Amino acid sequence: MRTEPPVPPEALGRIRAALTPNAQAVDAPILQPLGLLLDLAGEAMRARLFVVQAEGGSEACLRPDFTVAVARRHIEGGGASGRYFYEGPAFRAARGEEPDEFVQMGVEQFAPAGEAAPPADAEIAAAAWRAAAAGGRKDLTLWLGDVGLFSAFIDSLSLPAALAARLKRVAGRPRMLAAELARAGEAPKEALESSRLAGLLAGRSPEEATALLEEVWALAGIEPVGGRRPAEIAARLARRSDAAAAPALGLAEARAIGEFMAISDVPAAGLPKVKALAGRKAPALDKALDDWLVRLEALAEAAPVEAMRFAPALGHAFDYYDGLTFEIRSQALGAERPVAVGGRYDGLLARLGGQSGRAVGCMVRPWRAFAGGEA
Repeated sequence: MRTEPPVPPEALGRIRAALTPNAQAVDAPILQPLGLLLDLAGEAMRARLFVVQAEGGSEACLRPDFTVAVARRHIEGGGASGRYFYEGPAFRAARGEEPDEFVQMGVEQFAPAGEAAPPADAEIAAAAWRAAAAGGRKDLTLWLGDVGLFSAFIDSLSLPAALAARLKRVAGRPRMLAAELARAGEAPKEALESSRLAGLLAGRSPEEATALLEEVWALAGIEPVGGRRPAEIAARLARRSDAAAAPALGLAEARAIGEFMAISDVPAAGLPKVKALAGRKAPALDKALDDWLVRLEALAEAAPVEAMRFAPALGHAFDYYDGLTFEIRSQALGAERPVAVGGRYDGLLARLGGQSGRAVGCMVRPWRAFAGGEA
């Protein structure tokens, strides 16, 4: 397993100092539940995870990052609010010459559902910027996206409910969204053409679908892998059936979505482009754009405006982000190796069994932030 070189203590201390104010230091187990992470990132992530056998024979993986683990810890603590700092190794199967084991630092912040989103978003993104800049690089750019803005944009187009829901589910997955745009103008497909098993489960209650799937497995002698429960698999298959039966995009709507996804500009120019492409039903979009003005005003206190880029299609490997997304990139390292990433993930708390609330966080790679680092 390839590991990152150590960052000099002085630089590491500067990077850490930008993230620790008002935060409680926490750790997280190195072993994380494989099934849960695959649900959050999709099966494509499996190839990048280090899978191991946990106690009892279930599959686990070495933690690929800290966000889910820290969120679970917060839920178990029972508090409504919390701000946590973490630091430690994370593990992902490398691409190219990247290390398999690397150090992450980050902050995760949780608050009750009534908390205003933009100020907290800007605060965490600003902390990530300060931490990245503390490493000494002078070629940084703050890229800003918004999964929630995409959702509001889709709502403005007045699409059929099933189609709108399907597009929102793939908002952070560019390849899947590109496939949706490519089939614009097609007639609806029957669910059974896509998957006979999905069609068999569609329309049934969760309990009926789960029982039927377990019966099929028993007859075929199949054992599920990856920690997935029958109920989770049944729900995914039923969603696939519903999606297959939904109508495809019209050509005009596909063109508008494609142009929305292609926006990459300074915020002052990018935000008006979103408004110009929107449909008539846009109250939620107007509110989201107003929130962006507040967010940008707060961000300008930490990061220079000329170093910001607005790209609403910006997404991350894990699809639990549902609001602001951001990356801090170095020109020397390129877009594939960001110095820091983060965003808002309110919905993750409920998916993990907690109460609904606000959640936003960031992760910094100290070696990438360090001006002497090359990986």
